[in-house]
Amino acid sequence: MKTLVVVDHNNNKLEKSTLNTIKAAIQLENVDLLVLSDSCKDICNELIHIKNINNIFINENDAFKNQLAEDSANFIAENFKDYTNILFSNTSNGKNIAPRLAGLLDTMIIPDVIEIVDKQTFKRPIYAGNAIATCKSKNKINIITIRSTAFEEAETSDKNVGEIKEIGSLTTNNLTKYLNSELTKSERPELTSADIVVSGGRGLGSAENFQVLEKLADKLGAAMGASRAAVDAGYVPNDWQVGQTGKIVAPNLYIAVGISGAIQHLAGMKDSKVIIGINKDEEAPIFSISDYGLAEDLFKAVPEMESKLN
Repeated sequence: MKTLVVVDHNNNKLEKSTLNTIKAAIQLENVDLLVLSDSCKDICNELIHIKNINNIFINENDAFKNQLAEDSANFIAENFKDYTNILFSNTSNGKNIAPRLAGLLDTMIIPDVIEIVDKQTFKRPIYAGNAIATCKSKNKINIITIRSTAFEEAETSDKNVGEIKEIGSLTTNNLTKYLNSELTKSERPELTSADIVVSGGRGLGSAENFQVLEKLADKLGAAMGASRAAVDAGYVPNDWQVGQTGKIVAPNLYIAVGISGAIQHLAGMKDSKVIIGINKDEEAPIFSISDYGLAEDLFKAVPEMESKLN
């Protein structure tokens, strides 16, 4: 049995979710890593210190600069079809490549895994996290995406552990062409990896009122999030959305302000270590999972909280 982890990165830096995916993969044994990029050096400098891995396979090619899923899936299918398990982080990049790879290898994908029971049995949430499905695979090749918040990070060493090896050649696809990317820049922490998240809902009433939360987030060094209702109302950008159809987060502290607690939102943040709910409605569902709840007008409570912070 051999296990491959496809490394998630931004071409310059390793994405934190990869460390969680590697930790999950170690339970399946014989772990190799794969880096597809136009420049692998900086990424490999981080990977080479991770414990319990064997090989770090790399392929440097300009075609991988923009990480088109078609090119990545084709390369993996051509060079790693003898692996029993191929794991991805359950990120937008992983969710883009994994289904295409499963199609090429004529196998099923096992998405959003939160627990590895044994080498062929996996648990994943269904029905917006209200039930957990236990899946026993009979596939020759398991294509798996890992929910990073469900696993600890892989351990590292001061010494070089893995061995770097160049592998394979790419057959470029002619069906897809990269045009451009529009990236949102922020000085705040990235939402899915932040230790503290401050999220707002439709209860804030307008885009301008989100500035109340942003001041609190800046003092806490927190990332900003939002409910789908707030995003759909146009208060904040799409990449702030937390929930079943947004981003899954599990920070040490999650502050939900003006969020009622719809099931779709709870599915994306219920694994947070500590949850604080602020809502003037005492019956709001958010209080059912909150460690601390404050039934108060947010426009009074949040500025008061901010004033108490140095």
